[in-house]
Amino acid sequence: MTQPKTVMCFGDSNTYGAIPTLARAGRHRFAPDRRWPGIMRRQLGNGWDVIEEGQGGRTTVHDDPIEGIHKNGLKSLPVCLETHMPLDAVVLMLGTNDLKHRFSVTPNDIADSVEILVRIIQRSEAGHAGAAPAVLLVAPPPMLEVDWFGQMFLGGAAKSQHFARLFREVAKRAGVPFVNAGDFVESSTVDGIHLESDAHRVLGLELAKAVQALRG
Repeated sequence: MTQPKTVMCFGDSNTYGAIPTLARAGRHRFAPDRRWPGIMRRQLGNGWDVIEEGQGGRTTVHDDPIEGIHKNGLKSLPVCLETHMPLDAVVLMLGTNDLKHRFSVTPNDIADSVEILVRIIQRSEAGHAGAAPAVLLVAPPPMLEVDWFGQMFLGGAAKSQHFARLFREVAKRAGVPFVNAGDFVESSTVDGIHLESDAHRVLGLELAKAVQALRG
């Protein structure tokens, strides 16, 4: 019997499926079949298992002094790789939370941080027979500065416009396929950061095609 292929989706609140809102309290998320990993799962079919590793507020390499050091993707990625191995592929979509004003980093810094995570996956033994899993790098869509989120992410909207180009360059250096989510979806105008249900559907379908192409 052929074993299903396994893909891990490693990201932030847009992988978690957070519903766009300006509320400061609550952790509401779309149902599994309305989040993009769930859409991708259905599209890929029975031959794939899809693991959702989305965390609200997750950064690439930064300890968050306000939301907590556990938001650091650099620290959690190796744990997730070992927890779910063997993996056939990892879909990596991070960078938006690095735009928070408290981190004061440039778009180039964020791209370099994303590359560190890509290299961790490539150096891991989390694939089959001790090999590394394939990596699909996804650039998050540009954000908007809305209401109190606009203060938290002050200057982030302009920086996020550089993600597609810089992440594409990271993918080229690392030799991994790349998808620019901004080619297909936009951040919600409600809070400027999260994806609406229709955007999850579109992104899930597009990423399913990209994942299928990883292994022919």
